[in-house]
Amino acid sequence: MLVTFVRSIVLYVIILIIMRLMGKREIGQLQPFELAIAILIADLASIPMTETGIPLQNGIIPILGLLVMHLIISVLNMKSIHAREIICGKPTILIYRGKIIENELRKERVTINELEERLRGNNVSSLGDVEYAILETSGGLTVIQKPNKRTTIPEDFGINPEYEGIPYDLVIDGIVMYENLKKIGKDYNWLKKEVGKFGMSPEQALIVTLDGKNQMFCQKKDCFTK
Repeated sequence: MLVTFVRSIVLYVIILIIMRLMGKREIGQLQPFELAIAILIADLASIPMTETGIPLQNGIIPILGLLVMHLIISVLNMKSIHAREIICGKPTILIYRGKIIENELRKERVTINELEERLRGNNVSSLGDVEYAILETSGGLTVIQKPNKRTTIPEDFGINPEYEGIPYDLVIDGIVMYENLKKIGKDYNWLKKEVGKFGMSPEQALIVTLDGKNQMFCQKKDCFTK
């Protein structure tokens, strides 16, 4: 029992490291070769995890081999357009200039109902609002609406908003993010003074953020509200 428990932890750590090395894609954004590798890794890990008679390296070595294959294929994808088309395929246009391309639907085995479902997933309720719909190599659907159906943006009204920058977390669950303080050119004394305006210390805050307009958001932890 203990041996199985320890082997499971070792394999989990190894797989976690390997998946981190493979990148930050979401499951729905995996290319076919990435999904195949992920499935194989899960299968290879399950055998030595439960079968204590099988040496642990019998599962680890093939998993490392798959990581090497992933890195090689990723390099080929970046270096060669032709290799990328062979390995990942090409995007398919399902709707072109407002017209559904039936041949492409049949080729990709996508029904009208599935197409409508995917459009709803992109916050588009009507087929008539779509100018282009592109089925990406990852399986995701990119939707470009007709100009008169798109959400308006400030540029449409000749408005040029000021640059907002990105917000920085300065305190998370009472822990001061000194690295972020350094990035904005501030120190702990400044933080303590600013957070004090909200009637608390940094250590009492659940979250403190500062956005690009120097507006601070601060909320006290529940345990300090009593």
